[in-house]
Amino acid sequence: MAFDSLTGRLQQVFKNLRGKGKLTEADVKAALKEVKIALLEADVNFKVVKDFIKSVEERAVGEEVMKSLTPGQMVVKIVNEEMVKLLGSEKKELTILPSNEITIVMMCGLQGAGKTTTTAKLAKKLAVGKVKPLLVACDIYRPAAIKQLQVNGEKVGIPVFSMGDGYKPADIAKAAVAHAKENGENLLFLDTAGRLQIDEDMMDELVEIKNTVSVTQTLLVVDAMTGQEAVNVAKTFDEKIGLDGVILTKLDGDTRGGAALSIRAVTGKPIIYAGMGEKLTDLEEFYPDRMANRILGMGDILTLIDKAQSTMDMEKSKELEKRIKKAEFDYNDMLDQFEQVSKLGGVKSILGMMPTQFTSRIGDNDVDESQMDRVKAIIYSMTKEERANPALINMSRKSRIAKGAGVPIAEVNRLTKQMDQMKKLMKQMGGMMKGKKRGGFGNNKFRLPF
Repeated sequence: MAFDSLTGRLQQVFKNLRGKGKLTEADVKAALKEVKIALLEADVNFKVVKDFIKSVEERAVGEEVMKSLTPGQMVVKIVNEEMVKLLGSEKKELTILPSNEITIVMMCGLQGAGKTTTTAKLAKKLAVGKVKPLLVACDIYRPAAIKQLQVNGEKVGIPVFSMGDGYKPADIAKAAVAHAKENGENLLFLDTAGRLQIDEDMMDELVEIKNTVSVTQTLLVVDAMTGQEAVNVAKTFDEKIGLDGVILTKLDGDTRGGAALSIRAVTGKPIIYAGMGEKLTDLEEFYPDRMANRILGMGDILTLIDKAQSTMDMEKSKELEKRIKKAEFDYNDMLDQFEQVSKLGGVKSILGMMPTQFTSRIGDNDVDESQMDRVKAIIYSMTKEERANPALINMSRKSRIAKGAGVPIAEVNRLTKQMDQMKKLMKQMGGMMKGKKRGGFGNNKFRLPF
């Protein structure tokens, strides 16, 4: 997951700081040296690291911090505030013109950064109210690029304008604007061609498009996993064609996060969105303060809430609450909860947004997402009656279910035992909701079935 290595290193530094009742200037400088090493190892630009450490040190060795009752916490607060500045201070919005005008967004980037998929993701995200997007296939070079855009457009329900590969991209863009005027579309996304590396022909083509149609915003899509190279690419694109913002992809991958911490400082251009997965819904608005909190291990509960509100079925949630109060939870409800977890990006994604103080005892080996699929297989091997009434499942039924799911009977036993535990827990919760019980849940030991 993004920033894991950096977050772990910084958490250790902060833990050592908090453990000291009183800080000296030497303590602060020693801690910041460790922070500097952690940032450099995360592939953050050297000049950015140098300026960042200087800013933190100037504030952290002040009299106000040294004489504070909690100097360690004050230093962490300063690091957080300076990191927010580094990431851009405020969330930046994509400029969209009034609905009676046509907004044109030119998407550019190197091949393999995920530009075409990101274009479809962004169109889906912005297709709200009077906003009517149109995807425009301007990549006439990469094999199957047009088809990929058409497939993604169909998946997200956004129309695609294409003239094949026999026309110049600038002419395609011009024709798309005329098509949009006739069909009432007011937000055009130009999916331009990427290259394996930056070349003059590529840049000239993008300049020609901007000279042919009135591009409202030019967004660069860069792969966060390329580290410092992503920063160099962003700088070159901005110098050649002018950028309005950046979208970082693959921030959910095994990346050190250096690109996210460097791009804004080096180019002066804001990160507007971040790709957090392969699904066409996995695109998040970029909040500098939330990202800084995530990097420093403070969690990102607000983004988790936003995702939950946008993906969860509120009617089902209300119905589930009623069932919990009555301790009527069954295997159908469990399947619904698995679906909700998947919509939120999976268990690891959810844990990644929680403060490390709650997740520090959970290692990667403790969260086996594939186990969720095994549990689903067990539930799908049950009859409708068994799913709705767990009490029906006796030994002979367990044997049949295990064979149907292709798992040892011990796994079925474990799941049924966990269901019993959940029902007992929910009886207690139901009692507390009604005000009949106060206090905790006793010594019940419970864990999720995955």
